[in-house]
Amino acid sequence: MHELNTSPAITGLILAGGRGSRMGGVDKGLQNFRGLPLALQTLMRLQLQSLPPQEVLINANRNLSAYESLGVQVWPDSLSDYAGPLAGFLTGLERCETPLLLTVPCDTPLFPLDLAERLLQALTAQDADLAMAAAPEADGTVRPQPVFCLLKVDLLESLVAFTQAGGRKIDAWTAQHRCAIVPFDQPGDSPQAFSNANTLQELQQLESL
Repeated sequence: MHELNTSPAITGLILAGGRGSRMGGVDKGLQNFRGLPLALQTLMRLQLQSLPPQEVLINANRNLSAYESLGVQVWPDSLSDYAGPLAGFLTGLERCETPLLLTVPCDTPLFPLDLAERLLQALTAQDADLAMAAAPEADGTVRPQPVFCLLKVDLLESLVAFTQAGGRKIDAWTAQHRCAIVPFDQPGDSPQAFSNANTLQELQQLESL
């Protein structure tokens, strides 16, 4: 088991800043999942981690007071025009006061409870700059899930430079750094752990799992 007192402190970041265009433009993080907003389900999931973050932030661009009512700090993108998940990464790294930032999206409420612990193990073992989860697809291939990331906070300078140059793609930025890929395909790992809800229909399907 990990020793909490020897693990570097982690800040959790819930990414809820998207347009929700495939959900008809609704604010995805505020949609109900099993009776509670998705963002609150995600927050609770972070707090239940085997290696819980010492602080959680939310990145949101609308309905800020609704997110603030969940009891954590809420920060909008510092980049304009809904620039995607990297804009959330940038906001999180700018506000992070711990050595590590753990990013999770607001629309994947069943992510593993040992996510932070396994990403940290790989980050440390491979002396990497960041660690990224990977999950099995229906066809059996294990595909990286770049929004589930554990980032060293000193990547901020690199990300500022990348986004100022117009970069917006996560893969293009992470490719510049030592990245540990962590497959969640072991016996006991839920095949639905990284299932996300892009539409209201997918949200209902997730609820029935």
